[in-house]
Amino acid sequence: MLPAIQHIVRAPEHRAALAALVLGGIAIGASPIFVRLSEVGPISTGFWRLALALIPLSLWSLLRPQAGPKVTITRRDWPLLVLPGLALAIDLVAWHLSLHMTSVANATLLANLAPVFVTLIGFLLFRTAVTRIFLLGLGLAIAGVITLKGGPAALGDGNLAGDAIATLAAVFYACYILAIGRLRSRFDTVRIMIWSTATAAAAILPFALYFEGNILPPSLYGWAILFGLAFISHAGGQVAITYALAFLPAAFSSLTLLLQPVVAAILAWLILAEAIGPLQAIGGAIVLAGILVARRGG
Repeated sequence: MLPAIQHIVRAPEHRAALAALVLGGIAIGASPIFVRLSEVGPISTGFWRLALALIPLSLWSLLRPQAGPKVTITRRDWPLLVLPGLALAIDLVAWHLSLHMTSVANATLLANLAPVFVTLIGFLLFRTAVTRIFLLGLGLAIAGVITLKGGPAALGDGNLAGDAIATLAAVFYACYILAIGRLRSRFDTVRIMIWSTATAAAAILPFALYFEGNILPPSLYGWAILFGLAFISHAGGQVAITYALAFLPAAFSSLTLLLQPVVAAILAWLILAEAIGPLQAIGGAIVLAGILVARRGG
């Protein structure tokens, strides 16, 4: 873990980063609803999520006041700035493909194992300290996600190849989180977001054209869904998470993002009339408890 992330930040900054992280998790938690309502294919939806998000990100970059000395980007920086976008592109493509190859329960659970890989990769590559309390919270949160998705019995209906692709999505989302955490020691939020978003959009477009052909929604409603996904879930959610990663450890930040399936279940109940049973409510409570426990050891 970088010294810039390890250092103790002032309490107001820490609270603001934590609030941004939670809001980012909530915003991204809405993304499955937008994807479900989209009039184009899931990979095309992923492309438009990124491409349209460049509109508010570019406006923000142009209109924001310059804070601090300007950091010049050199050719040596290009691979570092492109890396998060490539990881995000692979994550999104793998995630959407897995939904068509295995059960929704399996795909959702395995894709939300990113915190496990963030912790593992951080420990192996960066020697990030991991406390027992944090591991306890991580275990609780994972158990909560399993419960939220219907318990272990619901995970038997799946396909091995689809399960592997969903796990691959989790690995690359972990790489995305870690890469952004490293970059935040040098570059600001908007610069990282523009580079990663543009890179991911360019990488996903060929997949969308090859697998789905027509990527244009047929109605204004379809465009409204895509703009909502781009502006709320990506330009809003990912920006908030990128900001938070300047002040909070990547492992804890990724764990907090396990709020996403909880938020998705609540929104599906409100918008799509998908019932929330006692098991789902208990699972959501366990996820929140795990996050609170890990917060004390993170």
